[in-house]
Amino acid sequence: MAWSRYQLGLAALMLLTGSINTLAAKWADNFSAAGCGGTEEHGFQHPFLQAVGMFLGEFSCLGVFYLLVWRDRRRPEPSMAPSQPFSPLLFLPPALCDMTGTSIMYVALNMTSASSFQMLRGSVIIFTGLLSVAFLGRKLELSQWLGILVTIVGLVVVGLADLHSSHDQKHKLSEVITGDLLIIMAQVIVAIQMVLEEKFVYKHDVHPLRAVGTEGFFGFVILALLLVPMYYIPAGSFSGNPRRTLEDALDAFCQIGHRPLIALALLGNISSIAFFNFAGISVTKEISATTRMVLDSLRTLVIWAVSLAVGWETFHGLEILGFGVLLMGAALYNGLHQPLFARLPRHVEEAGGAAEREGLLRGESTAINSES
Repeated sequence: MAWSRYQLGLAALMLLTGSINTLAAKWADNFSAAGCGGTEEHGFQHPFLQAVGMFLGEFSCLGVFYLLVWRDRRRPEPSMAPSQPFSPLLFLPPALCDMTGTSIMYVALNMTSASSFQMLRGSVIIFTGLLSVAFLGRKLELSQWLGILVTIVGLVVVGLADLHSSHDQKHKLSEVITGDLLIIMAQVIVAIQMVLEEKFVYKHDVHPLRAVGTEGFFGFVILALLLVPMYYIPAGSFSGNPRRTLEDALDAFCQIGHRPLIALALLGNISSIAFFNFAGISVTKEISATTRMVLDSLRTLVIWAVSLAVGWETFHGLEILGFGVLLMGAALYNGLHQPLFARLPRHVEEAGGAAEREGLLRGESTAINSES
């Protein structure tokens, strides 16, 4: 069935804003400007402040949710189901995971390329699969185990590409290795967040925009408050600001004052995450979750192409191979191979019988809040 203009618009919005989100963050990282008190020009390395901005973007999804509720109530026949009562504190543990994982990833983005950053985030499949088996009692199919193995191979290829390209970039080899390891470590935390959400949050049937906005609220408030002690905590060579502290928000604002384009990059990051979440949820609802996964994979290609075009990276064939292997792993894990096999007459017949037997044995069931 052909997509409508509205569906095409949603898909394009998701792909565009998802790509802008990473590119805008990397653009901000590439700026250099003088800081406070006449300090010499230095790179804009403020990952925790950038993470606060990202949570502000997620927090804005709450406004979109209440706007949709207000508009729906003005209709003669409201279509949105009334939300069930729940405690917002349910979102605190996932929000803490999101806050930690996002902060680590923004630190890592200062150390590696935007395309490798996006590709290595695909490792979340591995940890989500393993944790869902351990804590949710889920049984993975053979194709999902194969997808995890293929993803591991893809991560090795991308890592080799990073080692090979580190000689041509401004990042040192040690920085690239540290950055890549931090990204993978962050995916463990993201996987824990997903398991927590599925185990404790989804059963309450919370609207996805409300869920994202509530987590954004907790992340924004907590991390914004943590910027105060971070201003005094020494970080040595790990820090990128002149005071060598964990984060120097005042230095960031001084740099923005000297280079206003940094504010544009940060605004792009904040606004894109809000539109990306809205578009992603809408794509799942209007088209399918599979389409959302494919579009999320395609934005890696867009980020890589733009990074090459603006000269942030140099071309290496291993990155194409790594991206292809990671895409294959994600496709296997998410069952994208099934429509291809379903075209075979024998497979269709077997699949229909298996589905009928499974329905008799287990009963029909659908995941609560499956669009998030």
